[in-house]
Amino acid sequence: MEKRKLGSAGPEVPVICLGGNVYGWTVPEAEAFRQLDVALDVGLNFVDTADVYSRWVPGNKGGDSETIIGKWFAKTGKRKDVILATKVGMEMGEGKEGLKAAYIHQAVEDSLQRLHTDYIDVYQAHRDDSEPAMEETLGAFDELVKQGKVRYIGASNYSGARLAEALETSRTHGFASYVSLQPHYNLVERQVYESDLLPVVEKYHVGVIPYFSLAAGFLTGKYRSQRDTEKAARGSMVQKYLNDWGFGVVAALNEVANAHGSTPACVALAWLLAQPGITAPIASATNEKQLADLAEAAKLKLSAESIQKLGDASAR
Repeated sequence: MEKRKLGSAGPEVPVICLGGNVYGWTVPEAEAFRQLDVALDVGLNFVDTADVYSRWVPGNKGGDSETIIGKWFAKTGKRKDVILATKVGMEMGEGKEGLKAAYIHQAVEDSLQRLHTDYIDVYQAHRDDSEPAMEETLGAFDELVKQGKVRYIGASNYSGARLAEALETSRTHGFASYVSLQPHYNLVERQVYESDLLPVVEKYHVGVIPYFSLAAGFLTGKYRSQRDTEKAARGSMVQKYLNDWGFGVVAALNEVANAHGSTPACVALAWLLAQPGITAPIASATNEKQLADLAEAAKLKLSAESIQKLGDASAR
């Protein structure tokens, strides 16, 4: 599978990142084990998760996805075959949240224990936290890198201005620097990334691994009406796209997919891979067919005409 550098200073990774947010949510442990086995077989060895996944599920406390991945590592011995990304900062109960140094050091130990590993390849700030000074947060991440517990650091859900501030702070103090950004970006969520974040990632050569690459499933064409969303795990996330414009984007995806002998999901990911700054879109799968689509998307090269068609249909 094709690989790209995660920023100018990060590791080389496959061009599709497997989302682990579904483990312990819509994908139970045994199925997650099978999925990870197949993923490695087809070259999808870049896996993204977070400590908070999937705390929102009744009965879960957070750490569920990391725990499942850790059990798989323990069972298979394949930790060194995976480029593992996880995150810190979201609320985990009992005041456990944010990016203060003490909490980062506590949270990484918890994640390492759940993951049955002694290092994390890419440790990401899940969201910006303005309460501690930037120097405190980045200093804590820098200590983890120096200790060998973390290889690289990344940011998620930062504004362009705060990302630039973080990168300059690392330069000034000689701290480890964010090599990646994880923003919300896809065919129906373009404005923030393209206007606010793209100039920063291009200036500083930061890799981009967008989440919700398939707009919570909307871009696959599975949602055609309000009724389709009512029993779906992510149904509430796609309701804002159920309009003439959103359906127009899906129609364009179907046209391009037919022209390329592919699927709307593959095309939506291939479009992302053709955009400036993008290293590896994150997409999760709930069955082996969807996993095969992710592997196929890594090989799909869209024509300039197809890229233009999708860009025109999704422009706002």
